[in-house]
Amino acid sequence: MFASHSSAIYDFLKEHRLVPTAQLDELNEEHKATGKSLADVVVDLGLLEKEDLLRRIADQLGYDYVAEMPAQFPGDAIAALTGRLARDYGVMPLRADERTIDLLVADPFNTQAVSDLSFALDRSVRLHFADPDKVEVQIRQHYGEDEDTIDDVLQEISTGKVAADAGARELSERDLESMAVQTPIIKFVNLVIGQAIRDKASDIHFEPFEHEFKIRYRIDGALYEMAPPPRQLALPIVSRVKVLASLNIAERRLPQDGRIKIGIGGRQVDLRVSTLPTQFGESVVLRVLDQSAVRLDIGQLGMSPEVLEGIHEIVRRPNGIFIVTGPTGSGKTTTLYSALRLVNRVDLKILTAEDPVEYEIEGIMQVPVNALVGLTFAAALRSFLRQDPDVIMVGEIRDLETAQISIQASLTGHLVLSTLHTNDAAGAVTRLVDMGVESFLIAASLEAVLAQRLVRRICKQCRSTYVPTAEVLGQLGVGRDVVGDRPFSYGKGCPTCSQSGYKGRLGIYEWLRMTEALRDMVTRKAPTLELKQKAIEQGMRTIREDGLRSILDGHTTLEEVSKYT
Repeated sequence: MFASHSSAIYDFLKEHRLVPTAQLDELNEEHKATGKSLADVVVDLGLLEKEDLLRRIADQLGYDYVAEMPAQFPGDAIAALTGRLARDYGVMPLRADERTIDLLVADPFNTQAVSDLSFALDRSVRLHFADPDKVEVQIRQHYGEDEDTIDDVLQEISTGKVAADAGARELSERDLESMAVQTPIIKFVNLVIGQAIRDKASDIHFEPFEHEFKIRYRIDGALYEMAPPPRQLALPIVSRVKVLASLNIAERRLPQDGRIKIGIGGRQVDLRVSTLPTQFGESVVLRVLDQSAVRLDIGQLGMSPEVLEGIHEIVRRPNGIFIVTGPTGSGKTTTLYSALRLVNRVDLKILTAEDPVEYEIEGIMQVPVNALVGLTFAAALRSFLRQDPDVIMVGEIRDLETAQISIQASLTGHLVLSTLHTNDAAGAVTRLVDMGVESFLIAASLEAVLAQRLVRRICKQCRSTYVPTAEVLGQLGVGRDVVGDRPFSYGKGCPTCSQSGYKGRLGIYEWLRMTEALRDMVTRKAPTLELKQKAIEQGMRTIREDGLRSILDGHTTLEEVSKYT
């Protein structure tokens, strides 16, 4: 709500003293860190009712406020406005005649709208204000998502000059450059990226095979295939992506990496681009880095109160190492960013070394490592120690040198946060030993390890319950006495979740807090299994046990927990 006008909302709230200034400044920082609009932050915290805020804005700007959407919008009014104008200006026609048109507006701060629309429609325009979310829903229902659908553009490409040229001959660099800037190819790539971002996809895969060219989205950890474009369009489409990412379109023998910044729905979205030469052409993967879609509030990551309390305590320590571990794509970076937000204060200097910097956080110095010029994690860390930091985040401990400097930093009064790739929390200790780190240094510096996985969250719209059988409980390795008569949940499938039964993801966690007993075992180089067993004796809940908690709370399914544990 008003994502692109947060400064205007800030001034409005401050001027009318609707939120105390000190608290408003804190909320403004949260808005900047999470990407969530300031208006949404204020409403979500219950500081103002949404309806009250909207009415006050309408009064301030001199608009009539429309509380309820009409049951039906007049056909002649809808016909008076094109879909493109409705979407571009966020307006929905209430009524129209030959001389005037009344429009519901989603963005009352757009002062240019009246003059632009008056000129475009050749009528006198009167704007009325309503709940932006409700207006957007009506625009989608009456005018659709976009003037062109992906199928429309594919049809245009298939019958046009681009497809004929692409299939006719061996393409030169000049041919590819020419095709990459042709309108149908530009439209198609923009639609594919826009649809992926709207669907909250984390990755977009362009995959050439011998007889087909696949495009797949990864949503909530699962891959979904969209209608494939003709095989001969692989080169023009991949070339368009490479042009957007400022890559060399003539180089098709070596992998390349780049970035794209694109504006979607009034906000900037970063895309990380990776190309890989394959047998039948270049495979391209776009990692979507949409800050507004990522929750950087640690309280919203699905952690149990004990884990949450443990992390709060660790990140406020003056020194030591905190490691987050898990496979690729398990949300480790999001957890570390969320932990950094807890200590991101004016009185602390925070430095991060990342490969690459995924999300920009105000107030934190973030350094992208670049091995090609010698700026490795270890080199960055060495420089960090001369920058007088309080907290250091290392994207990943990959080698002995990085591990040793991290430990040295923690022992000289710095808090160090980092990640490792291991299956469980106790495995992080063994991994450091395998790298060559002295066990007594690990025992002295390591404060805690958090192992995590991401599981899909059951769709709230179609969630149903069932009573698990003894066989089902056996899959989890728990007895009826543990579960009692509590039901399990699953998603039936509905339009909201595209019939998958899942919408969104949450984490399941294993929290290992170092104790004196565990430090003694680490110094003696005890095996992983013994460390894990000791931690369980001291109260550690394993990832599978935490998964059972999420199942019993109705957040995820038995299948998801079994799959990832």
